[in-house]
Amino acid sequence: MVFLPFFLGLLLVTVSENDAAERIQAFVIPHSHMDVGWVYTVQESMHAYASNVYSSVVEELSRVKSRKFIAVEQEFFRLWWVNVATDWHKKQVGQLLKEGRLEFIIGGQVMHDEAVTDVDDAILQLTEGHGFLYETFGVRPRFGWHVDPFGASATTPVLFALAGFDAHLISRIDYDLKDDMQKNKKLQFVWRGSPSLKEKQEIFTHTMDQFSYCTPSYLPFSNRSGFYWNGVALFPDPPKDGIYPNMSLPVTKETVELYAQTMVDNIKQRAQWFRTSHVLWPWGCDKQFFNASVQFMNMDVIMNYINTHSDKYGVAVQYATLQDYFQTVHQTNLSWDVRGNQDFLPYSTEPFQAWTGFYGSRNVLKGVARRASSLLYAAESLFTRYRISYPNGPVQKEWALDKLKALRWAVSEVQHHDGITGTESPKVADMYMEHLMQGMMGAEELLVILSNKGFVVVSDSGNVLEQHIIVYNPLAWNISTYINISVAYAMAVVLDDDGKAVPAQIQQSMESSTVYDLFFVVELGGLQYRMYIVQFPQSHCDTGSACGATHVARVVTFKKKNVSQWKRTGRKLLPVLNECYKLMFDQETNLLHSITDRQMRVRVQQDFWEYEANGDVHSGPISDNYIFTANGSAIPAYKSVAMEIVPGKVVSEIRQYFYREEEDKNHTYSVVTRVPVGFEGRLACFRLEQSYKVGPLEINRETVFRTRTSLKNNRTLFTDNNGYQMMKRTYKTFVNNTIARNYYPMVRAAYIQDDSSRVVFLSERAHGVASLSQGQLEVMLHRRLWNNQEWNLGYNLTLNDSSVVRPVLWMMLGSPSALSSIYQQEALQLQHRPVVIKTAPKHDVSTPMLHSRYGVLWMQLRILSPPNTTS
Repeated sequence: MVFLPFFLGLLLVTVSENDAAERIQAFVIPHSHMDVGWVYTVQESMHAYASNVYSSVVEELSRVKSRKFIAVEQEFFRLWWVNVATDWHKKQVGQLLKEGRLEFIIGGQVMHDEAVTDVDDAILQLTEGHGFLYETFGVRPRFGWHVDPFGASATTPVLFALAGFDAHLISRIDYDLKDDMQKNKKLQFVWRGSPSLKEKQEIFTHTMDQFSYCTPSYLPFSNRSGFYWNGVALFPDPPKDGIYPNMSLPVTKETVELYAQTMVDNIKQRAQWFRTSHVLWPWGCDKQFFNASVQFMNMDVIMNYINTHSDKYGVAVQYATLQDYFQTVHQTNLSWDVRGNQDFLPYSTEPFQAWTGFYGSRNVLKGVARRASSLLYAAESLFTRYRISYPNGPVQKEWALDKLKALRWAVSEVQHHDGITGTESPKVADMYMEHLMQGMMGAEELLVILSNKGFVVVSDSGNVLEQHIIVYNPLAWNISTYINISVAYAMAVVLDDDGKAVPAQIQQSMESSTVYDLFFVVELGGLQYRMYIVQFPQSHCDTGSACGATHVARVVTFKKKNVSQWKRTGRKLLPVLNECYKLMFDQETNLLHSITDRQMRVRVQQDFWEYEANGDVHSGPISDNYIFTANGSAIPAYKSVAMEIVPGKVVSEIRQYFYREEEDKNHTYSVVTRVPVGFEGRLACFRLEQSYKVGPLEINRETVFRTRTSLKNNRTLFTDNNGYQMMKRTYKTFVNNTIARNYYPMVRAAYIQDDSSRVVFLSERAHGVASLSQGQLEVMLHRRLWNNQEWNLGYNLTLNDSSVVRPVLWMMLGSPSALSSIYQQEALQLQHRPVVIKTAPKHDVSTPMLHSRYGVLWMQLRILSPPNTTS
């Protein structure tokens, strides 16, 4: 790094601040905030304005040498570069980069969200954009510009420091905190986001003031917005006459002094909040500079006027990039406050506007995005191993890379701060889903072909109905677990690639009377895949044969219990246990009563609750895509509970069904808890898998799954920061909106603990989580909202999500010391579960022989990474 070392290891010292007579130097930074999604699809935005931004900016910068511009997200630029830019445009871009007048900022595919993204996906989208920039122009971005994500994570400054950035810039932090930082000139600091890396990977951070990334639009002399002479972008088509809504009043002899005074007043106001006489003045906002000609033509005049009268105003202005600004601040030779690994989450803009709702918005999209990321990792690792071992194998490199590229693009795209957050319009959510599903289909096709190249099945005589299952372990360590597939037959035998029967269990599915769930044990080395053959005997199967390895599990049904009839509870307890846990279920309530591990017993009760949201802006604060405003405490979401238990030899299953009303025939919610059996001494023994079915919800309901325990945690919660590090979340009391402001994002993990016990939840998608009472942890699983706020209605952002969501959590219980060494490994195993590739059932052999022209040797090779010794 060139700039960063100046900030390393500096202590806070007293320095003389700029005095009132010192001339203020304003760095005017032209930019356009271009959301990769949000209200309009990428295709709509490219057509309406985005293409014109880059074409007209390049043209205008080429005309006048003093002009500059920063380009942020890469997705729009790449689409413009490939599909729109002429040879002349491309040549000029190269020249402008050499001159330092066009600067790529962040350089990722998108400006990623910081609350609900996984660190692996943040890295993915960053490298996706950086790879293009380096391969095309030989440049690497050096500065962050995270002006719009809804809160700031401590992971992002670490990631950017590791990427070689010299400085970072944020904006959206709590309104009261920003006000305090402004008053005390604390908006700039050195951020050490990692408690382990500390000063080794710290970064100078600039916080935008209260005006954020947009130019102040109020003009005291005009009823139009100011400094936006190209107006507001029109959708779906640009106007043929070039006249856009709300175009600023042109700069003339009559208005130039008025414009100059307005700009100078704002620059001086901002200068009061910073320690140096250098003011970063962002010129731009959402969807700006689609007509860069009219923008620069007017601003040139104002800036020339201010500089001509600089002695009068006490201000000098210049077009600038972030490189210009941060290099100048660096040269002041000041020392700065050091901030540790605290983040800026959650984020509130007003007392009743806590931006914690989006942690749970569009749960289905959050789940698909994470599954796509995991599938991409599996496909890339398998293809890489294949190419290393067989560079001239039959799988064409270009074809395979095209499949991977499509999924990389889709997974990168959805990390946008109005993408995976669930804060976009329905049509944009559909766009993300379409791109993800298309990319996943391509990756699955690649996986099928790669795995099939590893096996050739040589048949002997026989006529047994069977299905081939290929299971791939994308992790670099050995795993022993079970997988679950749906089959159409009541009996099945599972054989491994040596023809040996493996432990299996078959049972009636809870989803359909004509479908069966088949569980079987898989043992896989690191980055290894194996073939399993599932046979479906069509006649009586002797338990002394291979059929003896399959346990036929029976469903035990318990009477439905109405909440109104609960009397003395805790008297009739039914145990479900494995080698690590004993779960006790109360037959009076059909709810979980307690869990005992090898050392201690913890009281645990789990059920569904709902927050009733207000949808009328005239009646009080609302909840929407972004905001969670609890209209009172949550209430139980059910009046009766039914239960089924399936005792097993691979997994025991507890099915609980929650009914909104006693007389309801169909349940509203369900949770299935799976207790692994026979995994003593292996990691799988310690996890309790819980699968939920939630929805469709009633309008203006926000549903949480609440776990109440006997732990004395003082309402203190621990949540992960993007899967990178754990953060301690101490309960805080506010004058208003205390519930919502104590919600935090859980990307991979959250737990509560006391001196002797810890209860951990691991997730395969992001959720909102809170500890609002002693020993309690609640996870927001689903939201369905509608409100009459004009802004939300105009952009179709009301989150009327009628979907059924099926998230999965893994629960673990034990002493803090016992779990600290394994829960993060378990979190990765949940994220990267074995990939299962199925073939259609067919009549084939009962005992396969495996041969291969390509792949059988590398398929059998195992990779084992060393264990993690840290907690």
